[in-house]
Amino acid sequence: MTPEYPLERTRNIGIIAHIDAGKTTTTERILFYTGRTYRLGNVDEGTTVTDWMEQERERGITIASAAVTCFWRDHRINIIDTPGHIDFTAEVQRSLRVLDGGVVVFDAVHGVEPQSETVWRQADRFHVPRICFINKMDRTGADFWRSIDTIRERLRAVPVAIQVPIGAESSFVGVVDLFDEVALYYSDELGREPERRAVPDALRESVDRQRESLVETIVETDDVLLARYLEGETIGAEELRAGLRRATLAGKVVPVLCGAALRNRGVQPVLDAIVDYLPSPLDVPPIEGVHPTTGEPVLRHADPEEPLAALVFKIVSDPYVGRLAYLRVYSGKLRSNSSVQNTPKARKERIGRLLSMYANRREDVECVSAGDIAAVGGLNFTFTGDTLCDASAPVILESIGFPEPVIYVAIEPRTAADEAKMNEALKALADEDPTFRVHTDENTGQTIISGMGELHLEVLVDRMVREFKVWAKVGRPQVAYRETVTRAQEAEGEVSFQRSGKEQYARVVLRVEPLPKGGGFSYENRVSPEALPAMYAAAVEAAVREALSGGVLAGYPIVDIAVALVDATFDEAMASEPVYHRAAAMAFTKALQEARPVLLEPIMRVEVVAPEENTGDVIGDLSGRRGEIQGMTPLPAGMQAVHGHVPLSEMFGYATDLRSATQGRGAFTMEFDYYAPVPQDVSARILGEPY
Repeated sequence: MTPEYPLERTRNIGIIAHIDAGKTTTTERILFYTGRTYRLGNVDEGTTVTDWMEQERERGITIASAAVTCFWRDHRINIIDTPGHIDFTAEVQRSLRVLDGGVVVFDAVHGVEPQSETVWRQADRFHVPRICFINKMDRTGADFWRSIDTIRERLRAVPVAIQVPIGAESSFVGVVDLFDEVALYYSDELGREPERRAVPDALRESVDRQRESLVETIVETDDVLLARYLEGETIGAEELRAGLRRATLAGKVVPVLCGAALRNRGVQPVLDAIVDYLPSPLDVPPIEGVHPTTGEPVLRHADPEEPLAALVFKIVSDPYVGRLAYLRVYSGKLRSNSSVQNTPKARKERIGRLLSMYANRREDVECVSAGDIAAVGGLNFTFTGDTLCDASAPVILESIGFPEPVIYVAIEPRTAADEAKMNEALKALADEDPTFRVHTDENTGQTIISGMGELHLEVLVDRMVREFKVWAKVGRPQVAYRETVTRAQEAEGEVSFQRSGKEQYARVVLRVEPLPKGGGFSYENRVSPEALPAMYAAAVEAAVREALSGGVLAGYPIVDIAVALVDATFDEAMASEPVYHRAAAMAFTKALQEARPVLLEPIMRVEVVAPEENTGDVIGDLSGRRGEIQGMTPLPAGMQAVHGHVPLSEMFGYATDLRSATQGRGAFTMEFDYYAPVPQDVSARILGEPY
């Protein structure tokens, strides 16, 4: 950390939101007002700094989170602009894992949207303090107070307005700051210097009411301030700001601001709020890890003098620098040309170039320390979620969990000469993206790629063509089904064979039983080491874990299952690891076949926004796709939002059908919610059985 910007004057924040709420535009305005850029980037024109990939500029969406550093009020702000589309949810998840605070952007017309709920839940899980920015106040149908109500109702948060908008829709011209009771008018086109004026008479009553509400909300979170307030004492603006900061850091309230980023209105107060209310690395509790050998908890504080602990949250294949690892330094210092320990992999890593990132541009630095986000070149064994630390003070920080892919396609190179290049490109893309998987189908020999949605796979195939110059043929998208069991069952596997003239024998009894939805997999060895030595018990567990990748119905992965080794026969003269491996595989397959296996399909949470007159058609269509309608929400301008759950297999091609049914006015978002058993008739169709 440079001495000019000590830790208390550092902010690591993310800009997160639903797709099209205006995250990237807000980030571009922040860079402009902080002097990092000298012209305003525009998403529609493809001139943004943080959306630098060709696909991002063409599609007008953010695909990869981009890190930039800027400076405001003598503070250093590291910003990560994250994607809004659900297919790139991994980018949001790993960014939130390493950030200290977040700016959540909402569309003033729609308020809380489905992806807003998802990122909010992710931020809750990582205990990230937030401020809210109600953007697009200049749009027809914009309503600041209704948007705040949706935050309260749908996110179960305690939003507190710290501004009152001056006008709305086309007449939105500025905001009133409730602390200083001053009106900020944005009259010049670039919005550089808002004009400070007295509160307009028409808004005086509203401002007084909202300020009273703001003061009450703040003092309720602080006993000292509450006592003074109840005694009738006037509490100054600075004390109120300090009280709001404490309440925000504790997650008790969420400050809310408003503006119109595209029209350059209301962005500077967001920068002030980042500095005033979001945490520095010192305000965040020390990160907890475990010692790799003893398993004891280890705390690391945001202190450059402590031993190094850093978490890698992203891998990028950079065309100029090669493989880059983005990391957050939690404690200590990391220097270029030094050696560190990758504790999960138990490997030494050499730190080559150390880079401070500015979207896709980079600046070499000699050293980064606690609280910094940087990129490292030249790491061979390090992947997303790995911990780098001092070899003399080892620690493993909690890794980052990612959702499982729900869709897959077969892919093959156009020419035989392209095959090696394609495999290399797919490996590089899988290294970067933990929700992208590549495997070879044993039955057909085809290469299968899986991801979070059609757009996700489309973008990855597009990147393969542009960045790796590999042209490929891609099959139709298929649903990534899963298999599970519906009842408990025990089965025995008994194997004997001759090997090198020696008789080999093993008997294994396994019990399988279903786990609750989302339970994953658990394994238990109930046999004593005297009855079956540890090395053979390990061979049994390895066989079970291998078999999870392909079920007995259609070869889909098995989930939500508990397996226990309940009995085994052991004869030292005839025992070997391969014979126990084979017996366990046989017992497991038998148990699965007898435990009433079923297919599971991904169920998506869907929200469709359509004109009121088309709502009946939309509901009818979703019901015809085996959808369950959860409810409807009226929206401005005669629109309705329909919420429901629909199987992913029924949603292919829905965008085209919705456009036809609504004369192009409808739009929808969907995200994976849970796996559910496939109805018998559909299962029979998938498995090619008579029904």
